[in-house]
Amino acid sequence: MNAPAAELLSVVLLVGVLVCAVVRPWGWPEAVVAVPAAAVVVGAGAISWSHAATELGRLGPVVGFLAAVLVLAQLCADEGLFQACGAWMARTAAGRPRRLLVQVFAVASVITAVLSLDATVVLLTPVVFATAAHLGARPKPHLYACTHLSNTASLLLPVSNLTNLLAFAAAGVSFTRFASLMALPWLVAIGVEYLVLRRFFAADLDAGAEAPADTEVPHLPWFALLTVAGTLAGFVATSALDVNPAWAAFAGAAILAVRALARRGTTPAAIVRSAALPFLAFVLALGVVVRAVVDNGLASGLAHLVPHSSTLPALLGVAALAAVLANVINNLPATLVLVPLAAPAGAGAVLAVLLGVNIGPNLTYAGSLATLLWRRIVREHEGDVDLGEFTRLGLLVVPAALTLAVVALWASLQIVGG
Repeated sequence: MNAPAAELLSVVLLVGVLVCAVVRPWGWPEAVVAVPAAAVVVGAGAISWSHAATELGRLGPVVGFLAAVLVLAQLCADEGLFQACGAWMARTAAGRPRRLLVQVFAVASVITAVLSLDATVVLLTPVVFATAAHLGARPKPHLYACTHLSNTASLLLPVSNLTNLLAFAAAGVSFTRFASLMALPWLVAIGVEYLVLRRFFAADLDAGAEAPADTEVPHLPWFALLTVAGTLAGFVATSALDVNPAWAAFAGAAILAVRALARRGTTPAAIVRSAALPFLAFVLALGVVVRAVVDNGLASGLAHLVPHSSTLPALLGVAALAAVLANVINNLPATLVLVPLAAPAGAGAVLAVLLGVNIGPNLTYAGSLATLLWRRIVREHEGDVDLGEFTRLGLLVVPAALTLAVVALWASLQIVGG
């Protein structure tokens, strides 16, 4: 296949895969379109078999890591971790929506960082909705906090987001170095989110709520909490020993799975379902299609736009480019495209890309698959999601949060070193 035809085919298939991932016609999983598309680009010669195999090999450990974290998050939910968080928020908010917002920010930020953004979107959002309804509070500020933090608060650890795992592999830093460099940007971005959401939803937060009638202290699932803490320690240990941190994730998931199976709290089929195998297949197939687009011209087209240093202007430029590209083609393909281009400039440039693809998607629905999933969950609970309101809030949050987070990253690089 000649180069122009290969480029056209790759772009058309990528657009088709992304559109179907957004729309999900007839409720089909994303993989139903992505896997055949990947087969077509390989079979038609738009990408060589060796390049496709290389891409699958690069993504394989990342996808395995993601599967283990998804299982771990679901088993924590089965243990009652998220219900305990909801009960604690309802009890301590004492009928004050502004305090509830602070608690949602705290809980969502920690859950996103430790158990990934999928846990916040899929498992915490329904709990927050139920908690607000229990208090008689307007749910909108708290629900928007969940979706914004599922993106923004996923900056802290390599395990917090699939984009992080991809960047972590390319940045060439340890688990602890990654966390130390991203801690300040993480705090700054969350702070901006809180200030803007509190002002934007002032009327909803001033509407008041009721203190819950019951004062029962929620039961904390200590076994799940200790397992998660041990898994985090395992991430640090494996990184220091130059062992794939996925082994720590698998160990944590295995411990909770054995306990749940022994207590008949789950089934092997339920554990397999929690790994979201169709989504994992979608990620692998999408990687092949994106690689075909990159090989057929996108890389050379973007290469001159990616700064090749870690100065503050360069970091701002690459983060802005990443944010724009994430909102055009979704943040996962944007990461696959930009991280290899930024890697030669060092860890700072790679982490700036990460700021762009994690904070930027709060501007549009299509910027992040997590946002699309959040919208579907809110609608299932009869919530209202207005595109204009979502976009206005994004325009207030994203430029400020992204700019200040990049400045914080540059400062961290000066202090900690890249």
